[in-house]
Amino acid sequence: MVRSAAKHSFTKSTVILSLVSLLGVALTLDFLWASSSSSSSPYLSTASNWAREKYSTFEVPNNAEIEKISDDKVQTNRIPERVLSATFADLPAPALEWEQMQSAPVPRLDGSAIQINNLLYVFSGYGTLDYVHSHVDIYNFTDNTWIERFETPKEMANSHLGMACDGRYVYVVSGQPGPQCGAPTARTFVLDTETRKWESFPPLPAPRYAPATQLWRGRLHVMGGSKENRHTPGVDHWSIAVKNGKALEKEWRTEVPIPRGGPHRACVAVDDRLFVIGGQEGDFMAKPGSPIFKCSRRLEVVYGDVYMLDGEMKWKILTPLPKPNSHIESSWIILNNSIIIMGGTTEKHPVNKRMILVGEVFQFHLDTLKWSVIGKLPYRVKTTLAGFWNGWLYFTSGQRDRGPDNPQPRKVVGEMWRTKLSL
Repeated sequence: MVRSAAKHSFTKSTVILSLVSLLGVALTLDFLWASSSSSSSPYLSTASNWAREKYSTFEVPNNAEIEKISDDKVQTNRIPERVLSATFADLPAPALEWEQMQSAPVPRLDGSAIQINNLLYVFSGYGTLDYVHSHVDIYNFTDNTWIERFETPKEMANSHLGMACDGRYVYVVSGQPGPQCGAPTARTFVLDTETRKWESFPPLPAPRYAPATQLWRGRLHVMGGSKENRHTPGVDHWSIAVKNGKALEKEWRTEVPIPRGGPHRACVAVDDRLFVIGGQEGDFMAKPGSPIFKCSRRLEVVYGDVYMLDGEMKWKILTPLPKPNSHIESSWIILNNSIIIMGGTTEKHPVNKRMILVGEVFQFHLDTLKWSVIGKLPYRVKTTLAGFWNGWLYFTSGQRDRGPDNPQPRKVVGEMWRTKLSL
């Protein structure tokens, strides 16, 4: 009887084990089918679909593992492909014919620019990470030559400036004095471009790096930027009444905060509307205790958000950029009822986490509030300084890519380029 019971138990166990095995095989086959289906899903698209899908993706294979088997015999073991964000890839765009003009007297990174009629005023910026400029260069679009240079105040910031102009007076707000990742200042200045004289202006309520800055409805508006540690996004929004280079009030007024903080955004006033475009959260910070404020890498999140203020004084969220984009403070112009933006930086590469530069030219249509990709720059580049004159679109300076096949930043340049543009 004992033997008979054992045999019965063995038979029952065998049946259960067989059922479990069959179930496991079924689940495995189902998983493989699902994986195959998802990998062929229409959702896996190239970067050309980014304008339609906020998070378009495509497949990028991992590096294969190489194992030595025997003498000079190598076998490649493929690892399953991963789905990665497409935002760092170049977008399809028509070619533009670019002509190289006379280069700026010095290369610039994180500089600023203002155009007044046929003159482009190019301000300060880094020459290298350890050297900053403290002067203004002027380019004459009529003669296509650099014609003049004059100094900035010693107390004025050298990079990450907020800047706006009324056609004569240039307001320079806050920013970073010195090289590397130095501490910010709240000091603000006004330049009279006709006399080349500088005047002090009421300081900002708190120091900011690269705040969105613009003149709108008789007031100088300053929004966002990075806070005193250079990394934490600020959402504060201040304004002060101005006229002919003078403040009409003693203090800045607190306005409705911007929905998302951060530096390196385009800020444009047109048709009684104020637009804030792109930007990022986070930035390099100074290493704790470093006497020279040496920069250390931190997490940055680049975004394509577009916000608008109108007569209701409420922020409205508009169609985002075709790809996340930052470092575009002076990279825009207004042309034929649209805003043109050139270059910038987008999301980090998803594998090596390196910064990726932007090489496209974007157009924001002010009638439809939609975006188009209208061309490519001669190379990918950030912090371009843009201008437009007599049918020609210009840009100068910035930090360009390592080559056509490497979108990571490398050389700081002062080159000036132009292309004929009609919209």
